[in-house]
Amino acid sequence: MHAAATAEPRLSPASPSDEMTLLTHVLAIYSVRDIVMRLHDAGYQDWTPQLLNRIRQGKTALPTLSAQEVLLLQNLLPTRPAHYDAPEFRFVDLFAGIGGIRRGFEAIGGKCVFTSEWNKEAVRTYKANHYSDPQEHTFNSDIRQVTQPADVSGDEAVYQHIDATIPDHQVLLAGFPCQPFSLAGVSKKNALGRAHGFECQVQGTLFFDVARILAAKKPPFFVLENVKNLKSHDKGRTFAIIMETLNELGYDVADADANAPDAKIIDARHFLPQHRERIVLVGIRRDIAGSRAFTLRDIRQHFPAEVPSLQSLLESEPEEKYTLSPHLWRYLYNYAKKHKAKGNGFGFGLNDPRNIHCCVRTLSARYYKDGSEILIDRGWDSVVGEADFQNVANMARRPRRLSPRECARLMGFDVPGSEPFRIPVSDTQAYKQFGNSVVVPVFAAVAQLLLPHIRSLKR
Repeated sequence: MHAAATAEPRLSPASPSDEMTLLTHVLAIYSVRDIVMRLHDAGYQDWTPQLLNRIRQGKTALPTLSAQEVLLLQNLLPTRPAHYDAPEFRFVDLFAGIGGIRRGFEAIGGKCVFTSEWNKEAVRTYKANHYSDPQEHTFNSDIRQVTQPADVSGDEAVYQHIDATIPDHQVLLAGFPCQPFSLAGVSKKNALGRAHGFECQVQGTLFFDVARILAAKKPPFFVLENVKNLKSHDKGRTFAIIMETLNELGYDVADADANAPDAKIIDARHFLPQHRERIVLVGIRRDIAGSRAFTLRDIRQHFPAEVPSLQSLLESEPEEKYTLSPHLWRYLYNYAKKHKAKGNGFGFGLNDPRNIHCCVRTLSARYYKDGSEILIDRGWDSVVGEADFQNVANMARRPRRLSPRECARLMGFDVPGSEPFRIPVSDTQAYKQFGNSVVVPVFAAVAQLLLPHIRSLKR
């Protein structure tokens, strides 16, 4: 292809097959329109959506690319971390979402060797931001393809299949979904020569798949994440089975018996201005010296000296499309007013960014619908009901929702001074992904706490 300026030399070494592989990777992540826009911005006007689609469909050969075109495409993919040549440890990332837990453990020198995530849109965002070269990393969609293979029968064979499929690792990370447990009604089964009672209790749940991997691979450490209500789910039965299973598999879970205050429940408000409580289960294999000494109470050592203000996370000139429409704002306003009259707590969360102590509600996966849990006050003046909406100047100051970029900052994916987190998906998908994710600095702190124990394995 040809740029508007002088032609550049081709990259060396390179081949048409290498360039096609590069373009294929980029097309799997970004929309055709997005790729064309980026190329046009760089002066490559010959690229069109029609051309890219014909190349993808095999109807047109890939034209010879200039060095700059190759570089532009390469820059759309994450680079290989420098420490991957000599990592501190290896880890796997299960139910990975967009990689929030991975970021914390990669930051302390870990190398991700296996990822599992079934949501195609989340995979796009994950691959746009996390190095996933198939030569040294395996990407899996449905973990049940590994833990419940259709063409493998018998417990011992299944465990051998898991062991052969998932690379060896020292840390298992999993933000597994919470589901009801169902009794399988079968006798205990043997797996690798040892009876596992959990095989009878947790079938039909995704935690069951995590347990099978722990049983087959026996990593020294794991970090599991879930919503705070996991403890009370199904009247506490779900959590009891989880803890019983992890104990049976030979792991000490940090602060296992803690109740109130429970060190396993960590609120993101200690790191960023968002109230977001999650349960964190850190397990250390029982045969490792000092396994019972680890406690999440020490996470306070890694609290930032000062929590960033909400104002510092906001864009200076957000797009107008994030301002609530008059119709939506009137609906939310009246809805909240109606429930307040009934003594209920339902309503929107209006936040004044000028308040340096402002801490917003939990960002949820439903945020794309109306943004009601976290609205940014733009100077709205509540007077007396309907009069609020008759004032033209007041209506011009309608609240707005957060932009996806601001959500990335509120969740700790965007850090000042570092490369911006890439968002290759639509706003709707981005809101869902950030709302389903973890707050990155929380797990960066957990990783820091665990690092000395990981390093002790090398001694």
